[in-house]
Amino acid sequence: MHARLVSFLLLSFLINCCATTWPYLHVLTPKESSNDQETAVKDLLNRLLKERANEFEVSIDPNLGPADRDTYRLENKGQEQKIAVTGNTGVAASLGIQNYLKYWAGCHISWSGSQLNLPTPLPRIDTPIQMSTNDRFRYYQNVCTVSYSSVWWNWKRWEQEIDWMALNGINLPLAFTGQEAIWTRVYKKFNFTSDDLDNFFSGPAFLAWQRMGNLDQWAGPLPVSWQEQQLNLQHQILARMRSFGMVPVLPAFSGHVPPAIVQHYPHANVSQMSWGQKFNNTFLLSPEDPLFQDIGNTFIGELIGEFGTNHIYNCDVFNEMEPQSGDLNYLRRVGNATFSAMTSADSKAIWLMQGWLFNSVFWLPERAEALLTSVPIGKMIVLDLQAELYPLHTKLDSFYGQPFIWCMLHNFGGVLGMYGVVENVNTLPFQSRVFPNSTMIGLGLTMEGINQNDVMYELMNEMTWRNESVDLQQWFTHYGYRRYGSKDPKIGIAWRKLLKSVYNCTDGHKQHGAYVVVKRPSLRLIPSMWYQEEDLLDAWDNLLEIGNNISCNETYQYDLVDVTREVLQTLSNQFYQQLVDSFKAKNKTGVLLAGNKIIEILQTLEELLASDGHFLLGRWLQDAKDNGISELDKVNFEYNARNQVTLWGPHGNIRDYAAKQWSGLMKSYYLPRWQLFQRMLMDCIMSKKPFKINEFYEKAFTEIEEPFTFDRNEYPTVPVGDTVEIVKEIHLKWRHQRDTHILIRK
Repeated sequence: MHARLVSFLLLSFLINCCATTWPYLHVLTPKESSNDQETAVKDLLNRLLKERANEFEVSIDPNLGPADRDTYRLENKGQEQKIAVTGNTGVAASLGIQNYLKYWAGCHISWSGSQLNLPTPLPRIDTPIQMSTNDRFRYYQNVCTVSYSSVWWNWKRWEQEIDWMALNGINLPLAFTGQEAIWTRVYKKFNFTSDDLDNFFSGPAFLAWQRMGNLDQWAGPLPVSWQEQQLNLQHQILARMRSFGMVPVLPAFSGHVPPAIVQHYPHANVSQMSWGQKFNNTFLLSPEDPLFQDIGNTFIGELIGEFGTNHIYNCDVFNEMEPQSGDLNYLRRVGNATFSAMTSADSKAIWLMQGWLFNSVFWLPERAEALLTSVPIGKMIVLDLQAELYPLHTKLDSFYGQPFIWCMLHNFGGVLGMYGVVENVNTLPFQSRVFPNSTMIGLGLTMEGINQNDVMYELMNEMTWRNESVDLQQWFTHYGYRRYGSKDPKIGIAWRKLLKSVYNCTDGHKQHGAYVVVKRPSLRLIPSMWYQEEDLLDAWDNLLEIGNNISCNETYQYDLVDVTREVLQTLSNQFYQQLVDSFKAKNKTGVLLAGNKIIEILQTLEELLASDGHFLLGRWLQDAKDNGISELDKVNFEYNARNQVTLWGPHGNIRDYAAKQWSGLMKSYYLPRWQLFQRMLMDCIMSKKPFKINEFYEKAFTEIEEPFTFDRNEYPTVPVGDTVEIVKEIHLKWRHQRDTHILIRK
């Protein structure tokens, strides 16, 4: 106990010291009044709890708690003993509500569903509780999230997400929606035409990479109607974020310009950049060219005129692309000029940079230092984007004095697969706060896609207010209890098994959903596995056994589908290896039997995933089409949606990077590929000819992959079938298939 007290006091001392270290960051404060923030939290309660919202009392006291940290207080008040929640910001009060609902009322709120079976009466708070966050900021989103997850969202879905942000204490969210309408105004001031911009903007599903300068035009054009729709949506998004006291991060100019710049400004200092993914080169205007300052300044000015500002802007120079020169003075000038384009329009500007670029071998420590220190210390915030696996602050001396946010990246491409490095998330943030000369000022979630692995994000969000690591066995057990609204012992067993297996990756594996069933078939696939499969199977057994009590629970049904999906796709690894071994042994029967097992798994996955609305291709496609005004727009938006989750580019440039284990994709995309692969292997054995992988690739592309992206077939948008009954049948048939082997012989 004494050691814990000393650790707590040391951490508190360091946090308070850091709070006074960054005078420039004092501009990053809530703009809305306490009354407006109070109203926002009350409205959230009404949306969340409906008629029971009146059992809570909300107030905002900006003087509560330490400076530069969000603080809330929970207590019972009045004759009615309402739950009184006081926060120094709307975000703080919302976080207090979330923690009361979790740790007093046993409730749960997540992307995959909520369990809000509130006790009557509400549990009392016998002794007032006051809690402050460890850090000043909680950042949310990756620049790719806007394409992989939120690209088709309407206001109703955005409202749900902003509520989730507030409840989880997010106060520094990325807000990139609607910027193309601003860019259109800016470029037209510089004499670019509508045709020029049609050759510049990509389609909606690929805007994240167009904005970063990785590609131009692909899957476009981008209709004016889309731009105006997104502009209006951004007004709603920003108003709601700010109403909670959040500080939204707006975009800034990084130098990426339309190709037509060489015609309009032939003497401009422009270079062509290559992303290396077989897309055409893009055009980068040198920050040292006066035109860069003019465009950057004009953009920030237009942005502020339209949306107002909280004085923080994201700008990622050289994202996954190397600079023209490694000269230190050149890199300093680039950084200084980039920042000047912000400050010339907003003298209080803070530059937020994703630290992802520093993973490249180009960025030697001295080069990183030259760029980072080109801006006054404290005028830049760096996102240590994948600190749970590859922390950069330890290699770059806490980013040479610039404040940084420790981030969990966790997910690439929005892929589905149960995964986590839970031990790192549970320990490393605390270590980074006390790292020698640490400049850490916050925690962040920087996943490329959401709607997966709720448990990892809930744990990570708790690291913002906890003073020490949690007992993971206990935490996972009670997470399951809250999630399902039951304390059945089998829930604890199941979640402890998941902790031991899928969520306890300790080998540095950077999971990317590279599962056999969703990868393009070949004889050289490497199955992705970092745990004992028996632990996953035990979790599956226990989850299914508790179904009678909680079978109608939305989160339980989701988890039952997710765990069963995980079991089936891992089982396919076994049959894939048998397929390969059989082919090498020229065993036609073995290829037939093992291939049929994989095909049967895919068919089973199709039925399983169709039973839950979170796993439907039809919803993704329908949301895309709903964003179109004209029929032509609807066709192109559907193409955007189909291409992103399959080929990712005209020729499969980043094929299967954003693969989704969804109903619809299983039967129409992954299944036909595996059937073709099996047939061609069989033909090679019978004809005694070698298997030519390029021939298979060509047939797969022309007969299956590309046609799927242009197809207009409709898919269900509502679930079909009884999830629990379907899983029972799958369990009965497949639970012991792990021991099934195909006889391999010539």
